[in-house]
Amino acid sequence: MTLLDFFANGLSQASGWQILGYTLLTTHISIVAVTVYLHRAMAHRAMDMHPALAHFFRFWAWLTTATITKEWVSVHRKHHAKCETEDDPHSPVVKGLKTVLLTGAELYKKEASNEETTNRYGKGCPDDWLENNLYQKYKFLGIFTLLAINIALFGAIGITVWAIQMLWMPFHAAGVINGLGHWFGYRNFECSDAATNISPIGIWIGGEELHNNHHTYPNSAKLSVKPWEFDIGWGYIRVFEKLGLVKNVRRGPVVHVDKSKLMLDKDSVLAAANNRFQIMAKYRKRVIKPVVAEQRQAACETTQPLMKRAKKLLTREQSLLSAKHQQQLQTLLEHNEMMEKLYEMKEQLQQVWKKRTSNSEELIKAMEDWCKRAEESGIQALQDFADSLKYYSTGKAAR
Repeated sequence: MTLLDFFANGLSQASGWQILGYTLLTTHISIVAVTVYLHRAMAHRAMDMHPALAHFFRFWAWLTTATITKEWVSVHRKHHAKCETEDDPHSPVVKGLKTVLLTGAELYKKEASNEETTNRYGKGCPDDWLENNLYQKYKFLGIFTLLAINIALFGAIGITVWAIQMLWMPFHAAGVINGLGHWFGYRNFECSDAATNISPIGIWIGGEELHNNHHTYPNSAKLSVKPWEFDIGWGYIRVFEKLGLVKNVRRGPVVHVDKSKLMLDKDSVLAAANNRFQIMAKYRKRVIKPVVAEQRQAACETTQPLMKRAKKLLTREQSLLSAKHQQQLQTLLEHNEMMEKLYEMKEQLQQVWKKRTSNSEELIKAMEDWCKRAEESGIQALQDFADSLKYYSTGKAAR
């Protein structure tokens, strides 16, 4: 092989399709390393990973993205702790979507270099000889080794492959997930931040597309919650679990329903508190949605233009409403007694959940009082909803 042949095709003499396959495969493994190892296993402790698999992903992240586990984990944990505030490393709500989309990688690097952040939020990350003497000490050695491998395999085109590999994670993780994942999409749950599900099919970014689900249940290894949602990262975790490479896999709360229950009891209340996000989603669907539809027909001239967005105004986390939408909500509540009642009951139910950190007697009393007010409201949808709460169960009685 001549030097010209080497630079033209490399040692592999691979075709264009083979090079494309290699590029997609390596970038996908990088995605898996981030979502399964860095994100779910390390940042949120949603599973315990076998040391061999954990080290492979740690090595791969260093080789293909120059990512240091402690840096990534600490920045992400701070994002959750300070979400949508001035201290959030990459909130599009605070910094603007354009800033996070275009400079997300720079925002990450800036925060990763903050020693206070890594010391406070980086606990439990690798601190062995390899971490201190190779990965952290020679942070960029991995990606330049990858460049050399690409050139050796494919010749000059290997430089282009390397550029794609270098841009893949900053664009998708720092830009798309941290940017669009807090700006555009649908929400299954009204968590306290602006996280959205970008797509119900989580393949391209390893399941991270289901960002609202994740922010609602950050310690769950499974990001999909609806039957039509697909999380490929969860699929990999299940395979690793079958192979004995991960264990103690944690998931979000499982809803148990016992239709034989005749009244609200301690078991019902504890189960409801544990499943509060699903219950609030159910309140939106079974109470607010049908009542808004009914009220739309009889709305007055002042509230008629607002009824099209009434469901969002009534259910959206208030801190996430713009000043304009907050004013619209206020107008709606002032001019429609039914909307005011639904909103008041929703806010009171949110207050009930706060009792879960108190003793169980206070929680039970608060739930019983709320259900009594719902029954006395005269609103059929609200009465039916309150009655359905008695069916919730922790599942312990069945065992």
